[in-house]
Amino acid sequence: MKLLILGLNHAPEPVGIGPYTTGLAQGLARRGHDVHVLAGKPYYPQWQPYPGQPRGRTTTREDAVAITRVPHYIPQRPNGARRIAHHLSFAASVTGPALSTAARMRPDLVFTIAPSLLSVPVAALAARRAKAPLWLHVQDFEVEAAFATGLLDEKSATARLGRSVENRILRMADFASSISPQMCERLTAKGFGAHQLYQLRNWSNAAFDFTTADSSDYRREWGLGDKKVALYSGNIANKQGLEIVIEAARQLQHRRDLAFVICGEGPNRERLQALAAGLDTIQFHDLQPAARMADFLSLASVHLLPQIVGAADLVLPSKLTNMLASGRPVVATAAPGTGLFDEVEGCGINSAPGDAAAMAHAIARLLDDAALAATLGAAAQRRATERWSQDAIIDAMEQRMTSWVNQRRKP
Repeated sequence: MKLLILGLNHAPEPVGIGPYTTGLAQGLARRGHDVHVLAGKPYYPQWQPYPGQPRGRTTTREDAVAITRVPHYIPQRPNGARRIAHHLSFAASVTGPALSTAARMRPDLVFTIAPSLLSVPVAALAARRAKAPLWLHVQDFEVEAAFATGLLDEKSATARLGRSVENRILRMADFASSISPQMCERLTAKGFGAHQLYQLRNWSNAAFDFTTADSSDYRREWGLGDKKVALYSGNIANKQGLEIVIEAARQLQHRRDLAFVICGEGPNRERLQALAAGLDTIQFHDLQPAARMADFLSLASVHLLPQIVGAADLVLPSKLTNMLASGRPVVATAAPGTGLFDEVEGCGINSAPGDAAAMAHAIARLLDDAALAATLGAAAQRRATERWSQDAIIDAMEQRMTSWVNQRRKP
């Protein structure tokens, strides 16, 4: 089939949504489909243009996938208004290429990713021009996440407008998917029927060979010696709620056998480092290259996965898949009944959201009970293999895609 994929984030962005859009496009191309991706210029998670990128629109061919990248506004300090401008600028910039590619290519399916929700109308126009169905894949519920992180006042006129716009945009899609059962339930509540819904999980990266991983170079480079490591890696922004990690480190600073390591970039990193001033048990580093990822993730005695209260069913953090694949237990902040809680249960410890003392207690328990940590780590690795195999996920998605497209082709 001919497939047009429209999504803001794409490689070379190393974390977040980009690697999954990239992997899906490449996976479908390897299965014989003709795939064209429309994406923004790389900027995440630094919220800065990547060096060496051409200024204007470019089209390249990478791993049998045609990729058109368009320029857009990138706020260095994103807030609510600047994020909206960011997404609007991408939608405006991608409209021309989307319509011209749809007219020329005549795709059998248009697949679009939220974020960016504001570019979904562009994908809908492209689908209409090609007389093809539109599949919307929701990685984040942007409007509700903006409420949870305080970017929007839930009772404001802007919030009411945001909900109205979101519902109108969602109804433009013929089919929809999301990455967890709870997020799919939210799509049901927003009007999608069971015949229109699909759970399309993110996957763990099979290229990371954890069987041969060796963290000794990192321990030497960062002066960790034989200390146990509580590790966070990923974006540093509002919805992660990383302040709780700083407070947990403060409560455990008497443990001289423990080091906290935070690796990442994002708009909150500077403020987080200021909060950690005076703590000699915590280190900050940049995101690590993919070539060293297995060694890096194996550095962890325990992985940390905080989220703010109310965000656990709005987004399932993509970093979780590789945490589990590393065979290390996870300490997450998630309440029972949420998607994040269900994914971590049996592979780590869920502590109450916003409760730094509970997170500190969970970390200490795993550090002091080697048998428990080993059992949960082994379960994590099994779960990554069973639930998050990239080939199995894309194979199943391809079957559903074929079914939906054939269904629409019937007279």
